[in-house]
Amino acid sequence: MRVGDTLPPLEIEITRTLIVAGAIASRDYQDVHHDAELARQKGSPDIFMNILTTNGLVGRYITDRFGPRSVLRRVAIRLGAPNYPGDTMVLTGTVEKVEGDTATVRVVGANGIGRHVTGTVTVTVPGAGAGAGAASGASGVDGAEGIEGAGRAEGAAVEEAGSRP
Repeated sequence: MRVGDTLPPLEIEITRTLIVAGAIASRDYQDVHHDAELARQKGSPDIFMNILTTNGLVGRYITDRFGPRSVLRRVAIRLGAPNYPGDTMVLTGTVEKVEGDTATVRVVGANGIGRHVTGTVTVTVPGAGAGAGAASGASGVDGAEGIEGAGRAEGAAVEEAGSRP
């Protein structure tokens, strides 16, 4: 994997079940994530995905591309256009930086109304320093074997490895 390489896109169908299940799994019981009528009363056309579900999908996108040995070191995202049921979000990524077995990837997730999520993910693939095989995820094959090459605000999330109690 080299700076400037792009990862193959991942299309995710946004269903009511995905939105509600993600909210429940992350213990986010705000009604705008599961009750369409209450969401409309609060000014939204429908329920919408929460940031924790988006964070998980971004993490999945990276680990699917870099393989089962990959470790997410930092995920920093910002939400934009909501993900509503019936839409499709397409995640794309571009490698911004490579240092040994660690890469930083710029991630964008767009849906029918705009950019839902933007941010960066820092990922390490142990033992994949310079000279190891190139990440096969860049060619559309999951289970990559390595890496080759020498602001916080409302609606933003940053998670670093080891930051949870």
